[in-house]
Amino acid sequence: MSEVKVSTADVQKLREMTGAGMMDCKKALTEANGDFQEAIDILRKKGIAKAAKREGREAKEGVVIALASADQKRGIIISLQCETDFVARNEGYINTARRMAEIALERFPASKEELLELPYENGVSIREKIGEQNGVIGEKIELGRYERLEGECVVTYNHSNNKRSVLLALNKIGFDEAGRNLAMQVAALNPVSVSKEDIDPKIVEKEIEIGKELARNEGKPEAMLEKIALGRLNKFFQENTLLGQTYVKDQSMSVEQYLKSLDKELTVTAFRLVAL
Repeated sequence: MSEVKVSTADVQKLREMTGAGMMDCKKALTEANGDFQEAIDILRKKGIAKAAKREGREAKEGVVIALASADQKRGIIISLQCETDFVARNEGYINTARRMAEIALERFPASKEELLELPYENGVSIREKIGEQNGVIGEKIELGRYERLEGECVVTYNHSNNKRSVLLALNKIGFDEAGRNLAMQVAALNPVSVSKEDIDPKIVEKEIEIGKELARNEGKPEAMLEKIALGRLNKFFQENTLLGQTYVKDQSMSVEQYLKSLDKELTVTAFRLVAL
């Protein structure tokens, strides 16, 4: 069987995702027959990858906007994507995206497809408006992501460059500042879930497998592999779950401890992050 050919671009992409060296990335991609996720796992098992980075979304320009209802019971995020930053920074383009976000919040459709069929103005649907913009602007314009969230208290965070937005739901009202602080943390640190209970069991199994293989490659005794892997799993939970993360505004406590310091029953029920 012939060896798979790995392009320099693929090697560079894997290097950016893992922080590993170029040769290590090339060997991993070759061993994985070009499969990026398998290559990442190979590097992590060897202790070469610096972090368990997830594959990034395709790099596109555009605008991301999050809005919440006046009663804070629901919120939405949309991304209106284009080809160049020049278009994304245009005031008219931003206003079009904002109007689409307002329609999404008002009508609260269940899916992106339903949102595209809603009326934009003068009998024109959002889908048709986007098609119109394609012709006017001369770039590919598309509705990228649509997320919605309901909760007892939904707060929003929109980054100043319009490239990253968060919805975050708390189980109690009256803690808007705390909610915004945590929405900003989600935007900055991109946790995979609210708590370890929310993480897909398949991800947990993979982390244990990687932890065991890493310990084995470090020469640890076979009888200790499970214990070492579970210790690494706990660190994974601390780094990748919002409640387990260190609270960025006070490094002496976790996010969960921060919430409990405000109200013993206060917690995050869900969040959504959309980023370009």
